[in-house]
Amino acid sequence: MYETRNPTRIAEIAEPPTREAAPASPERVAERRPPKGGLRRALPWIIACVVAYFGLRAALRVWHERQFNVPAGIVFGNGRLEADEIDIGTKFAGRVAELYVNEGDFVHAGQAVARMDTRDLEAERRAAEAQVQQAARLVEEDSAVVAQQRTQLGLAETELGRYRQLRGQDFVTQEDLDQRQQAYDVAVAALAAARARVGEAQQARDAATHAVELLEVNIADDTLRAPRDGRIQYRIANVGEVLGGGGKVFTMLDATSVYMDIYLTTADAGRIRLGGDARIVLDAYAGRPIPAFVSFLASQAQFTPKAVETKNEREHLMFRVTVRVAPQILRARAEAVRSGLPGIAYVRLDSTTNWPASLQGASPGRTPP
Repeated sequence: MYETRNPTRIAEIAEPPTREAAPASPERVAERRPPKGGLRRALPWIIACVVAYFGLRAALRVWHERQFNVPAGIVFGNGRLEADEIDIGTKFAGRVAELYVNEGDFVHAGQAVARMDTRDLEAERRAAEAQVQQAARLVEEDSAVVAQQRTQLGLAETELGRYRQLRGQDFVTQEDLDQRQQAYDVAVAALAAARARVGEAQQARDAATHAVELLEVNIADDTLRAPRDGRIQYRIANVGEVLGGGGKVFTMLDATSVYMDIYLTTADAGRIRLGGDARIVLDAYAGRPIPAFVSFLASQAQFTPKAVETKNEREHLMFRVTVRVAPQILRARAEAVRSGLPGIAYVRLDSTTNWPASLQGASPGRTPP
């Protein structure tokens, strides 16, 4: 015979009823609480970690100095080679007519890189030139009138002198002498008026000439030229675009102004002097130190930027120091100048400290202005 089983009973056996958790006793709560004085016990460990951190930093610095053979009188910092950016833009609103260079091209100072549409300015210049010619003709005509009035004045002066003699001999009346005096005064006034008209005509001619010169300057300024030697970094506008006054067409890197910003601690930055000798060593050219000099030292401390900081130094205030490459070196190697290359800048704190063999190089021979 099969045994009949109750489904409800089977469910009760499979899932026993849950019981509410009994409240913990005060003794157990006390056991789970942290012991008193835990922070006081952990304080020695915290101090030990801080001491170990600064000791590790000092050890890493000593290791770096030995690794790169850097004497104690030379400090260094990581950075990237940068160059001043120059925007080549329009002086007046207009349409871009031609572009002569492209991104990546090396340009020289004064080289034409673009040209704006100048048809309107050229029309204004032709109108101004016509005004110059018209004013020049007026000057000639008024000059002829002056010559005529000068002749008439001479004639009136001669007649006045003759009538004065005749009047002294009673050959003419006083009325005749007065008429000659009046004719002389009229001739003097006419000559003065003619000379004034000549002056006005000359001023009008000069004004028209200056207007032509101004339009020629504006037309010349619409041919955009590179202000320095450098490399075109960005092309911002294309042919046919209409730009406002000051609109950018190109952005170039100045090959004569190359520098690297590094960040040093207070102890190191306080011993640096402006114009001090320095060296830049790029990662791409590790064996070729570049002579440089200190051109800027920040007057206030600041946080190290993320581009050059390490994780352990984020909370330390540093001073920004700018190390600039000597201009004469840049002029000789202008086409090889690049920006963004990482490297290390070394600054000599004392002129009596000799550069190590790995950083030997000619002195830049220039102090900042």
